[in-house]
Amino acid sequence: MAAELTAHQLIAQHRPTLDQALEAIRTRAYWSPHPEHPKAYGENGSLGMAEGKAAFDALLGGRLDLGQPGTDDWAGGEVSPYGIELGVTYPHPDIDVLLPAMKAGQRTWRDAGAEMRAVVCLEILKRISDRTHEFAHAVMHTSGQAFMMAFQAGGPHAQDRGLEAVAYAYVEQIRTPDTAEWTKPQGKRDPLALNKQFTPVPRGVALLIGCNTFPTWNGYPGLFASLATGNAVLVKPHPRAVLPLALTVQVAREVLAEAGFDPNLVALAAERPGEGIAKTLATRPEIRIIDYTGSTAFGDWLEANARQAQVYTEKAGVNTVLVESTDDYKGMLSNLAFSLSLYSGQMCTTPQNLLIPRDGIRTEEGPKSYDEVVADLARSVGGLLGDDARANALLGAIVNPDVKARLEAAAGLGEVALASREIANPEFPGAVVRTPVIVKLDGAKPDDEAAYMNECFGPVSFAVAVDSAADAVELLRRTIRDKGAMTVGAYTTSEEVDEAVREACLEEPAQLSLNLTGGVYVNQTAAFSDFHGSGGNPAANAALCDGAFVANRFRVVEVRREA
Repeated sequence: MAAELTAHQLIAQHRPTLDQALEAIRTRAYWSPHPEHPKAYGENGSLGMAEGKAAFDALLGGRLDLGQPGTDDWAGGEVSPYGIELGVTYPHPDIDVLLPAMKAGQRTWRDAGAEMRAVVCLEILKRISDRTHEFAHAVMHTSGQAFMMAFQAGGPHAQDRGLEAVAYAYVEQIRTPDTAEWTKPQGKRDPLALNKQFTPVPRGVALLIGCNTFPTWNGYPGLFASLATGNAVLVKPHPRAVLPLALTVQVAREVLAEAGFDPNLVALAAERPGEGIAKTLATRPEIRIIDYTGSTAFGDWLEANARQAQVYTEKAGVNTVLVESTDDYKGMLSNLAFSLSLYSGQMCTTPQNLLIPRDGIRTEEGPKSYDEVVADLARSVGGLLGDDARANALLGAIVNPDVKARLEAAAGLGEVALASREIANPEFPGAVVRTPVIVKLDGAKPDDEAAYMNECFGPVSFAVAVDSAADAVELLRRTIRDKGAMTVGAYTTSEEVDEAVREACLEEPAQLSLNLTGGVYVNQTAAFSDFHGSGGNPAANAALCDGAFVANRFRVVEVRREA
C-alpha cells in the first residue's frame, strides 16, 4: 500500500502534542489532550454517543479479521459480566508464521527514527480517541466496569498513559545524539579524530499479556513504550477481554500501513478456551520484551522462566491504609467509602487493609473508638450505595466467578461489620452486582493474619485492630516488604506518625497518599504526574511510567569511523 500519511503531515499534526507531553512529564502538572466527558465527542471525525454504541453493536456476533498472516483458526467466546454473549471471533495465530512476519518490518521501523515513531504512535492514539465511545462499550462488556468508568479509565485515561509512555520513550532515545565528532589531542602529534554514529535499536518482538479488568489502561503503556522504541508488538489479550485490545491492534495496523510501514509490526494472538498460549509465547526466542498485568503466580513464573526477555510485571499486592487521626472525620469516611466501592474493589490500587489502633483515633469531633470508626465507615459505605441506581453506576459488575467466591468466603473470616448485598441491574438482568464487605480482624491473632496478609481481590476490606500507631507502621512496613503494595494511604495529624509512614514508604518503596478527604482517591492516579506502582516492592517490578520503564526496551549501537 502506498503511504497516505507523510512524515511531514504526521510531524506537523502531532509534534505540538508530543512537546506538551514532554513538558508535562517534566513539570508533573495536570495536563491531558483527551476529554473526559462523553459529550465532548461527536465532531471532527470522532464518534458521538449514539454512533459509538452503534459501532459496538455492529461488532457483536461478527468476525474481526485483521488481515494478519499466519491465521490458522478463529477464536472467541467472550461473555460480558453484564450477561451478554459478545460472539466476536478473532484470528488465532500460527506463531511460526506470524513471528517472522512481525520481525520483517522492524528494520524500516528502526531506521525511521525516534520522532517518526513517536508521531505514528500519536496518530494511533488519536484514532483510538476518536472511537472512545465504541471502546468504552468494549471495555464495559469485557471488564464489568460501569459505563462512565469504562469510558474514562478505558478511554482518555488509558490514552493518556499510552501517550505518557511515548513521551518517556522519546526522551530516552534522544538522550544520546545521533552523531558526534570526537577529537583527542596528542600533543605534538596529529590529534585522534573519529566520527561516531549512535542508533537506538529495538530488542526484538515485544509480548503484551493483557488483563481482564483494565485491558487498555494497563495495556497501553507497554504497547506504546515498545512500539515507540522500535519493537514489534504481539498483543495476547486476556481471553475474557479480547475486544478492546483487538480494536487497538486494528487501529495500529491501519495507521502503520498508511504511514508506509509494515502493519505486521502490531499483531493479535487470540487463544482458544483453556489453551494457555501465554506460556508458549513467553519463552519463544523471538520474544525479547514482556509486559504483564495479573496474578502473582504467573508473574513470578514469567520472571523465572522467560529468561530471554526483559520482563515488566504488575502483580498482586496488599494495599494498606493507616488510620491514626484526622481533622476531617466525615471527609475521611466519605473518601474511604468511595475508594472501597469504586468498580467493586476490582482495582489493583483498591485499599484492602485498614489499620486502626484498638484504643481508637483522634478526630476534630473528639476521640473515636475502633468499633466506632469501623461502624461509621460501614454506614458511610452503606449510605453511598444505598440508592441502587447510584450503586450500579459506582460498582459495575463482578468481573468473574473467582471474585464472587472470594467475596462470599470473606464473611467467614471474622466479624462482619458491613455485609455485602446483592443489587439488581434493571438494564442488564444478568449482571452480578455486589456491595463491599468489611470484616473486623485482630492484628495480634495469627489466624487473622493469614487472612489480611494475603490479597483478597475484589470488594473485600479488613479493618485490622492494632495496638498502637507504631505497631501499625511496623505492620505496614512488613506488608509492603513481604507482600507488596501498589498504593498506601494514611490519615494522621501527627508529624511523628506522618514522618514514620513516609519513611516506611521510602525504605520499602511504595506510592503514598496522605490525608485524602476530597475528590482525589488513593486508588486513582493521573498520567504525566502520578507514578502507578513503584517497581520497588513485590507488587510490581516496574512503574507506569518512568525512564526505567522504557529505557531497556532498546539499546544504543555505536558505529565509529576515522574522520
